[in-house]
Amino acid sequence: MQLILLCGVQASGKSTFYQQYFYHTHLRLNLDMLKTRHRENMIFEACLASKTKMVIDNTNPDVAARRRYIQRAHDAGFEVIAYYFETDLNSALKRNRQRIGKANIPEVGVRATYKKLEIPQLAEGFSEIFQVKIIDAQQFSIQLLDAV
Repeated sequence: MQLILLCGVQASGKSTFYQQYFYHTHLRLNLDMLKTRHRENMIFEACLASKTKMVIDNTNPDVAARRRYIQRAHDAGFEVIAYYFETDLNSALKRNRQRIGKANIPEVGVRATYKKLEIPQLAEGFSEIFQVKIIDAQQFSIQLLDAV
């Protein structure tokens, strides 16, 4: 049983990474699709109860945002892993401008998320933390940052 939290600003590659690495093994929970925290919480609780591997594909930029998932996952016997998507603001804004429709986030939103972004720490309850960087279009560099 595994909970993976993706952490990073909009347009840092999180959803593409999910598609490439976890699509066939983990259920994806994403506020853009579910629209409300209530819906997300209902599905999250169902995944915990059914012992379903899952990925939380939101920005999860800070300790407070991540806390809502970690303790409940531990209580249900899940291993909790973070993938931190490191990117500079200008690159994220450039990728965001290439998005179409609702996928394009207002620049002020990307900037606000970038300002509150905190690198995940083991002390939050993660068993492993990986750093992910976009290296070329849809290719990623993945490096273990820390592990218990």
